[in-house]
Amino acid sequence: MKYCRFNLNGQTHYGAVEDRNGELWIIGPAATPEEDLPHRLQQANATPSFAPMPLSAAHLLPPVTPSKIVCVGRNYRAHVREMGDEMPAEPLIFFKPPSSMLRPGGAVRLPAISERVDYEGELAIVIGRRTRNLGTKDDWRSIVRGFTPANDISARDLQKKDDQWTRAKGFDTFCPVGPLVSDELDLDSGLTLETRLNSELRQHSSTLDFIFPVPVLLRFITAVMTLEPGDLVLTGTPSGVGPLSPGDRVEVSIRGLGVLANTVEAE
Repeated sequence: MKYCRFNLNGQTHYGAVEDRNGELWIIGPAATPEEDLPHRLQQANATPSFAPMPLSAAHLLPPVTPSKIVCVGRNYRAHVREMGDEMPAEPLIFFKPPSSMLRPGGAVRLPAISERVDYEGELAIVIGRRTRNLGTKDDWRSIVRGFTPANDISARDLQKKDDQWTRAKGFDTFCPVGPLVSDELDLDSGLTLETRLNSELRQHSSTLDFIFPVPVLLRFITAVMTLEPGDLVLTGTPSGVGPLSPGDRVEVSIRGLGVLANTVEAE
């Protein structure tokens, strides 16, 4: 299953996505994930049909509407060394507000109060079932709807200044997500994540470099809080983070999940 969320003629649609000769196409309506709608209300009418179109031609929206975005810091060994930190003994989690989400193709806005804003390409987990206290014998895949690329934009100077990271991570446009969600990935074999800045490769790593794999992260998080359908879990960034400047174009890609591309502008 692959799906996206997009705007067409002023209406929001969910579209089923498939690969056609190496190009991703929206081939028709996808079942609206009931959990993603405000107050869990389904639309009274069925999703209108539309003609197939290339994914690249659609006005894409973030593919989910989460109640919360839970992020994991320092989860790639090389990134921990890059930042000069000690290897964590347990996952480090923090929040980004849903208001920080940005659609594929949207512009990241650099806040005037920060002197350095970095990209951080990441694999994000989309939660599919309400979960609390996931056990060691529970199948973690049963609570996951799929995966999607994300970019944990971070005001690095504010992150170092503050005792906690809410301000540095929480600005509007600081969480680009998409372009699609898929459950057709083999995470056990490792997924390769790449980030490019103005077409130059800056991050290249496999999720096999995770310090804490996905099942450990989900058990740790759900021991603290209930994860709701549609919630996002960002799993950490590899080494190679760096600053953004107005006019930049940043791309996060994971095979099978398309390319999350965004431009950068001053506030």
